[in-house]
Amino acid sequence: MSDTSRIGAEADDASVIERSRYEPEAFAAVFHRHAPEIKRYVTRRLGADVAEDVVADTFLVAFRGREGYDPSRPSARPWLYGIATNLIRRHMRVELQRLRVLERTGVDPVTEPFTERSDERVSAGAVRRNLAAALAGLPAGHRDVLLLVAWGGLTYPEAAQALGVPVGTVRSRVSRARGKVREHLGGVDPTSVSEESVHG
Repeated sequence: MSDTSRIGAEADDASVIERSRYEPEAFAAVFHRHAPEIKRYVTRRLGADVAEDVVADTFLVAFRGREGYDPSRPSARPWLYGIATNLIRRHMRVELQRLRVLERTGVDPVTEPFTERSDERVSAGAVRRNLAAALAGLPAGHRDVLLLVAWGGLTYPEAAQALGVPVGTVRSRVSRARGKVREHLGGVDPTSVSEESVHG
């Protein structure tokens, strides 16, 4: 096991980031630990073409900002999702275009090649189209919070930390977003808006 792998396996993120302040190569452990899930989240929002760059930029911003990391927070996950979400906002037009294409066609280019049964694609496509339209119609801040919780798997406190807003703001935005999505879906409860619901 390499020294970096051992660091990643034995230490929490705060310890690794602290060490990376005087051993920059130690930061690689944070990348290896979190990059796959950050990439999955960004890909869901922006597509594979943009995701690589956004993920690379996320960790570059994190690396450059590691001196300011709060060592009382053992997990860097919310911090990284916050950085990624800020970068996603720069590509908001791309995200909205993806949601509008999904709304029109019901086809997600990320997952379509892996879906084999046409009958499943047809029924799932209708759900995806409606949900994509509902998500595209949300204010950006509401969409960010809802997708951090639903797709990123963050808790409300983690989402609040990621976005730098109070937990109460996260709760109210998620509640409003779910209400708007529910209304758009004709009363269907979107409480468990999952990426499978949108992306099959």
